[in-house]
Amino acid sequence: MAVSCVSFLALSLSLPLLLLVAWKRWRWGRAARHVIVVVLGDVGRSPRMQYHALSLAKCGFSVTILGFSNSKPRDELLQSDRIRIVSLTEIRRFAVGPHILQYGIKVVFQAVHLLWKLLCREPAAYIFLQNPPGLPAIAVCWFAGCLCGSKLVIDWHNYGYSIMGLVHGPSHPIVLLAKWYEKLFGRLSHLNLCVTNAMREDLVENWGIKAMTVYDKPASFFKETPLNLQHQLFMKLSRTYSAFRARSEPSDLVMERSAFTERDSQSGMVTHLCRRPALLVSSTSWTEDEDFSILLEALEKFEQLIVDGESLPSLVCAITGKGPLKEYYSRLICQKHFQHIQVCTPWLEAEDYPLLLGSADLGVCLHRSSSGLDLPMKVVDMFGCCLPVCAVNFQCLHELVKHEENGLVFEDSEELAAQLQMLFSKFPDPTGKLNQFRKNLQESEQLRWDESWKQTVFPLIMDT
Repeated sequence: MAVSCVSFLALSLSLPLLLLVAWKRWRWGRAARHVIVVVLGDVGRSPRMQYHALSLAKCGFSVTILGFSNSKPRDELLQSDRIRIVSLTEIRRFAVGPHILQYGIKVVFQAVHLLWKLLCREPAAYIFLQNPPGLPAIAVCWFAGCLCGSKLVIDWHNYGYSIMGLVHGPSHPIVLLAKWYEKLFGRLSHLNLCVTNAMREDLVENWGIKAMTVYDKPASFFKETPLNLQHQLFMKLSRTYSAFRARSEPSDLVMERSAFTERDSQSGMVTHLCRRPALLVSSTSWTEDEDFSILLEALEKFEQLIVDGESLPSLVCAITGKGPLKEYYSRLICQKHFQHIQVCTPWLEAEDYPLLLGSADLGVCLHRSSSGLDLPMKVVDMFGCCLPVCAVNFQCLHELVKHEENGLVFEDSEELAAQLQMLFSKFPDPTGKLNQFRKNLQESEQLRWDESWKQTVFPLIMDT
């Protein structure tokens, strides 16, 4: 009888334990095939995190993306049966009360809302988090990971406190608090990725965080655009933006003409227009780390060179993107009275942006890193399209732009104007410097995102 009681007691105690073990194995079996990607920002304007999600899906993971849905992500994400996008609610600042109170309410709301969304998802092996913005996402994702058994992977694109410092100043209490927060909670992650070797070294030396450098690489759809697709894009854009419209109507009715190309509707053949304008492209988030007055001043100097009789083409300058300073710079652009330069600021569909880069003659980058440790992804995309670049100089730009090899580096508007004059002299000269840079990019063996990701990130998540 005593033995039976002992056996019954042992079975009673062991059964819950066996059920717990079975449940954990079931949960981890599911978690091992699931990853949550967190973007406390617009998913459609977070290409690197979209690439992470696509690469994870291609390697057999199911992926849930948590982020704001302000703009359309790439079609590959929307069409993948392994990827689900869950929208986060974005709260704007209240119109009443001190700014510090408004900001505090926003942070508390985001923290509670994000935690709820994370806990409502199925178990995940990893939580991939974009930083910045990391306040309050780092702490929330770490806490959710503790509750659900997920490992936190932080992808350091920059430092959030350094971006805040552009607005408030580096010694502002909010900036100092944000820096302390990033350092404290950043150390709690299981894995860390970063975008440059300079950032990797800074994370080790000043933050005590070991990270793997995963350079931004162009996706496979960033490539030179065939001439017939260029014409289709120009005609599409010409319906909205006058800069892409033909300067004169063709005399032959069978010809269809844009500002740069014309197409014979009978034969379907597309050719560049003789004496066409040069197409200069820049992309931006219209934030404080990009000073577009440099480009506008350089364009004014370029215009004056044309007026003075220099052999230079007219320019179409397309600046793409959305952001808080767009209205400010749009007003500055409207105040310019260019005769030989047209500036437009289109917002492009995700599928049209690579086509525009692949159709352009020169890219310009005004990105100055707030930390001096990140690299502009827009230049990566331009290089993927074999588009030469003029980029404003900062601390670690040399990790991407090789001066006089794949583009040029400048310090101010005076130097940029001189570079535009040199590159567009006798345009379109096949023996000129501009085409030499393009040829160097064509001959370089550029690793694409998927190949790079499989070599760097995939082994990390499989090992852990």
